[in-house]
Amino acid sequence: MKIIVDGMGGDNAPQDIVQGAVQAVNEFHIDIIIVGKEKVIEKELDKYNYPNERIEVLDAQDIITNEDDPAMAIRRKKDSSMVVGLRALKEGIGDGFVSAGNTGALLAGGMLIVKRIKGVDRAALASVYPNLNSISLLVDAGANVDSKPDYLRQFALMGSIYMENVMAINNPKVGLVNIGAEEGKGNQLVKEAYYLLKDANINFIGNLEGRDLPQGEADVIVCDGFAGNIVLKTTEGVAISLFSQLKEVLTSNIKSKLGAILLQSELKSLKSQLDYREYGGAPLLGTQKPIVKAHGSSDAYAIKNAIGQMISFINKDVINIISKNISVED
Repeated sequence: MKIIVDGMGGDNAPQDIVQGAVQAVNEFHIDIIIVGKEKVIEKELDKYNYPNERIEVLDAQDIITNEDDPAMAIRRKKDSSMVVGLRALKEGIGDGFVSAGNTGALLAGGMLIVKRIKGVDRAALASVYPNLNSISLLVDAGANVDSKPDYLRQFALMGSIYMENVMAINNPKVGLVNIGAEEGKGNQLVKEAYYLLKDANINFIGNLEGRDLPQGEADVIVCDGFAGNIVLKTTEGVAISLFSQLKEVLTSNIKSKLGAILLQSELKSLKSQLDYREYGGAPLLGTQKPIVKAHGSSDAYAIKNAIGQMISFINKDVINIISKNISVED
């Protein structure tokens, strides 16, 4: 297996990207192509010990930044690490592509270069959403701010396939984000989507209100990208605020500090459960080849885990399963 990694994408590129790739090679025993400025990448690689034959560098002298217009950057920055990497994926040089770079550009590149699976109307970002029981998958997490009811049906189907095959959840429960649990609630989009999901070949459990999401009511949370991105970022913000307040309380006096020491292992476990780095990244579901979007601020540990997630994505043959099921549904 050979995985292509965008060496210049993300806030901590190329240092943490290269380090994470080396960790992945040493732990998972796979081959990796790091795409980026050759001399810069090789200088970083010289810092580490790894089987030299397992990492190669594919030169790309340009970089797509977060300030770039996504579609324009994909069309104009032909020598960027993202475009060169996606082309290598399209041409079969590698089996999957991981990037922590510009999200919009990665989505545009996935659609324009790698292309969609036949029958898929829109590719969707599927983000891990920690809950009280374990994790859910939020689809769409921001790829499509404007959606149609049938897009949401496809998001539900692709999310179910991913959770069942990659996360090993049998017959995953699917819920639709809405302003009320009752049938008939919501705007026109979710009203129409509700009946499509009800008739689809999935384990649809109905509407979910925002307060239901952290409770783990559903394994797959379906919504348009506009709502999904708000849900995801609001949850991240609340978690950060709560941990900040908790830290302040637990360090306010000697008594609370002693309590914090006693709860140290439990607090670490909770923090780990909510840490995006543990889950690696968000698969882009619906493209003809596997693409994983890592968090923009990913460190080496997060990049290693994103590559680990990609390995499961590939090994479980998710692309072919989606392709077969989409054609059956349509």
